[in-house]
Parts: sequence; structure tokens; C-alpha cells
Amino acid sequence: GTTAVTLIKQGPDLVVGNVGDSRAVLGTRDHDDSLIAVQLTIDLKPNLPKEEERIKLRKGRVFSLKNEPDVARVWLPNSDFPGLAMARAFGDFCLKDVGLISVPDVSYRRLTEKDEFVVLATDGVRHMISYL
Repeated sequence: GTTAVTLIKQGPDLVVGNVGDSRAVLGTRDHDDSLIAVQLTIDLKPNLPKEEERIKLRKGRVFSLKNEPDVARVWLPNSDFPGLAMARAFGDFCLKDVGLISVPDVSYRRLTEKDEFVVLATDGVRHMISYL
């Protein structure tokens, strides 16, 4: 499966759509005028209660492998396959019948004068940069 994060800016308003574990992070200033990172999206992992419930209702399974106890994955009902580490993705036809969806999680934010930039990044980039 493939993830995506998309941002639309209309005047002072941001609309953010997220599928999977790509992320939008806002660079803004705090009360001391220090630059801080504010996460605008959540990573749509299979072990989030809402995501796990949807997958299990469709007979999918969610569990972690012994050698990766912190990585929950989506599995077919009767096979330890494919083990996707996202609850939402584009293009994964194998798991679409067991709860994997491509519907984005959409959020909104009104910008302020303290907001400076937004970083849109895949999980591969985020794992290399600690504040994302």
C-alpha cells in the first residue's frame, strides 16, 4: 500500500487529508518565540482503537510479530499475509475486503501569525528526523 498526506491552504485555513502514516507537521513559534513542531495528522496505524475495530469487523486481524512487538500489522483472516503496518492505504487490493480503506482522515487548522511552514513527509523521512 501507499500512503499520502495532502494540504490545501485557503486564506488562513489549512485542510489536511491523510491516508496511512505520512505526516504533516507545522513549524510554529511558542510563547518564548522558539520554533516548535506541532503534529497536524495522526499516523493511521492498525492498533488505533477505531482502526482496529473496523478491521476486525471485516474479519481482518491485527497483531505484531514477536521480532517487531511495537509494529502492529493488518493480516488476512486465515493467513499470516501480507502484514501491512497501516490501517489506511491506496492500492492495496489484497486487504481492502478485510478493513483496509483509502478514505483520508481530514483535519482543519486556522493559521496564526506564529505559524511559519508545514513539512509533509513519509514515515521513511520522519524516522531520520527526530522532531517530525
